[in-house]
Amino acid sequence: MKTTAYFRDVVCQKHPGIEEAWILQVLAQPMEERHQADGRHALWDLVPEAQNLALRVITLEDRETVHNTFFDRSFLRARARLQHPP
Repeated sequence: MKTTAYFRDVVCQKHPGIEEAWILQVLAQPMEERHQADGRHALWDLVPEAQNLALRVITLEDRETVHNTFFDRSFLRARARLQHPP
């Protein structure tokens, strides 16, 4: 898996419980993907092994190099609001 120095030096220390296999799964088959204004890609998928939390993976423009990853606790709430507006 290709990663940035920021990922290796900061993210891995900040979120040590996130497994590489989970990141690779999100990269391979994201539930949702958005292209950001800065050229990066944001990808999400649910991780059954982590109580179905949504894992967000940010890649560089090449969509291969992982820059950041974290559990996005607001992802499912935001999707629900979009699918079922008040």
